[in-house]
Amino acid sequence: MNVKAATFKKWAGNIITGLLFITLLSTAFVVVSSKASGGEPKVFGYQLKTVLSGSMEPGIQTGSIIAIKPGGDMTRFKKGDVITFMEEDNRLVTHRVLSVKGEGDATQYTTKGDNNDAADLIPVLAQNVVGEYNGFTIPYIGYLLSGAQSKGGAALLLILPGILLILYSAITIWRAIREVELKNDSTKTENV
Repeated sequence: MNVKAATFKKWAGNIITGLLFITLLSTAFVVVSSKASGGEPKVFGYQLKTVLSGSMEPGIQTGSIIAIKPGGDMTRFKKGDVITFMEEDNRLVTHRVLSVKGEGDATQYTTKGDNNDAADLIPVLAQNVVGEYNGFTIPYIGYLLSGAQSKGGAALLLILPGILLILYSAITIWRAIREVELKNDSTKTENV
């Protein structure tokens, strides 16, 4: 094997090891933070929420995760803002503000999903707004976060990257031992 090929294999091996390790750490972070917060994890002050319907497609796909900024003055929103709010059945919804009525504690928002034909029937009270969507979305990762909420999913997300890392390490060690044995065999045959 020439030096360039060996260097490339070592470089590729290091990248694969790094990616597996990063995957393991990020998966552990997602699982632990979601369990600690009792729901979706928080990252840099933003809550990550899973999108369960297609009401905001194509901008926000079903199964995506979105980042919302919680807190602040919930009467500040204007037409065109995208807000996440709690409905009467304790279900979170993310829709666009069509109009604003009232002021202060009496502020109400008429909302609509971008993919829906009509506005939502019940106006959203300012005190029911959880946060504002900031435009950050990652498609399909929401399915992973939803799976992480279950005990089996959390275990799988922690165990699978660890097993892959161990298997990759075992293969790397086996290859290194085999390479040393081949060098020793070639040295013995040269000395004969």
